[in-house]
Amino acid sequence: MAQLISDRRDIDFVLHEQMGVDWLLETERYSGMNRKMFDMIISEARTFGLKEILPTYAEGDRIGAQFEAGQVAAPECFRRPHSLYVENEWLSLTEDPEYGGQGLPQIIAAAASEYLVGANFAFTAYGTLGHGSGKMVELFGTARQKELFLKKLYTGRWGGTMVLTEPQAGSDLGALTTTAVKNDDGTYAITGNKIFITNGDQNLTENIIHPVLARIEGAPAGPKGISIFLVPKTWVNDDGSLGEPNDVVCTGIEEKMGLHGSPTCSLAFGSKGQCRGQLLGEENQGLMIMFYMMNEARLGVGLQGFLHGSAAYLYALNYARERKQGRDIAEGKNPDAPQTPIINHPDIRRMLMWMKAHVEGMRSFVYYVAACFDRAECTTDEAEKAHCENLIDLLIPLVKGYCSDKGFEICIQAMQIYGGYGYTKEYPVEQLARDCKITSIYEGTNGIQAMDLLGRKLGMHKGATFLDFITEIKKTVTLATAIPTLADRAANVSAAADELAATAVRMGQTALSPAFRSAFATAYPFLDAMGDVIMAWMLLWRATVAAPALEDILKDLDAEARLKKISKNKHAAFYDGQLKTAAYFIDSLLPITLGKLQAITGEDHSVTDMADRSFGGI
Repeated sequence: MAQLISDRRDIDFVLHEQMGVDWLLETERYSGMNRKMFDMIISEARTFGLKEILPTYAEGDRIGAQFEAGQVAAPECFRRPHSLYVENEWLSLTEDPEYGGQGLPQIIAAAASEYLVGANFAFTAYGTLGHGSGKMVELFGTARQKELFLKKLYTGRWGGTMVLTEPQAGSDLGALTTTAVKNDDGTYAITGNKIFITNGDQNLTENIIHPVLARIEGAPAGPKGISIFLVPKTWVNDDGSLGEPNDVVCTGIEEKMGLHGSPTCSLAFGSKGQCRGQLLGEENQGLMIMFYMMNEARLGVGLQGFLHGSAAYLYALNYARERKQGRDIAEGKNPDAPQTPIINHPDIRRMLMWMKAHVEGMRSFVYYVAACFDRAECTTDEAEKAHCENLIDLLIPLVKGYCSDKGFEICIQAMQIYGGYGYTKEYPVEQLARDCKITSIYEGTNGIQAMDLLGRKLGMHKGATFLDFITEIKKTVTLATAIPTLADRAANVSAAADELAATAVRMGQTALSPAFRSAFATAYPFLDAMGDVIMAWMLLWRATVAAPALEDILKDLDAEARLKKISKNKHAAFYDGQLKTAAYFIDSLLPITLGKLQAITGEDHSVTDMADRSFGGI
């Protein structure tokens, strides 16, 4: 069953062969750890995810979160595993053990999360939101706030949220109307209504801490006048004990397409005039504090999208191997031919190969960005730190936008492989598709990610960060060029990177011209194309590792013996799969990407030039 959540062989390949995480053990921060410890943690996460979390997936979706008389109840099947989730300290893998964390590198936490988040995100969200709240307290809270809130949030004893959105504001946070008025005791009276608050109310933890964006009375209009406040569901006394209920009321939960086990709440703050909160950080720093957390949050959403796709691919692969239907195409019209597993049908193999290429490319990409976080934290070289942080800033819109979109597309392809069964609740892929779709919407829609990429990220440091990214691709190209069997594909990836860079320059110029609207109309296609180039890079990088490893296994064998060895040796089969997957993506899909890039820089302005009424519907 484990392979239906994630692929441990591929996880180990990325960690130890592609990314070489042993460098972490040479740093002061992780010098007390070792590879055995890393592997053991991932194995324990795998066991816990399979044994405790995965069984809640279908049942939690079927029962869903329930709202009655102003209270939200999580699916009852979540209660026991949530207690174990907290008890076993799975919620804060990367945080300081002093505050209830495990002190792990980000890349190892990402690998463990494949079996935790991958088993049921609706379940794990009850803890991950609290971690995000705790991170803001750790970075911007007072010593007293850390003492009162931090360990309870990091350990999952208390839940947390992110309270941003309002009915009239949506993604335009500067238009919020929630107010804060300072009280005589230094707290603030909070008044306003918020919507789309994940886990805004639930009964799995004894308290919930809401980080709430609001405008202090007299603050500037727009984004510059927003502050952030810690608003407990139940007030926390100075000695850390729980006091009276705060004036925070859940007024309803949304009926959603997916993630039924996770409540999406509407919250009313101060409807009785008695809601109190504590200022976090300084006045008017609210958006800075909240967006400081967005890189980690958006990495998490990209991971979430990728993991839904990974599970859907593995379910579909398993089904294709077992499901017999139709005769092998080589049998022609032979009525006596036996039915064959559908994995033997060429069109099924095409879909599986497309899914495999994207799943493995995204795994490498997510882990690469996680490793950038680790390098930035561990290095004492300020130049290297800045390099890693700049790459993170550039790539986060891609992780969030590309991985969430492709994760969903993989779920849809998986449904296609199941045929009619994929559209039923008998098999898990329809739920995976429903649950995955939200990842392209929340934490900033993917259109917003694309606008951020074009409007802010491509031009960082006068384009130097983007050029550093291209240089990283070229390093892999150089490695691949030295391997004869990869040289031609290395040249194709290099050419695609050059075309991406040229397109970025032209788009940047258009964005600063009177035709700037046309540039932003193609921002999302550019994000998609840039993601494709990153997939080609990651798959080529994998191939540079796999090619010599496969040759070590097959050396001195003739062609027939090599094929036989690949069919019988699991390691040979794995490395051969890496080479063929890279070949498929670079030869079959990357040319389509080049067409996308050419279209982006064309002279068609019909999207922005068309009159509103010309869209129809009138």
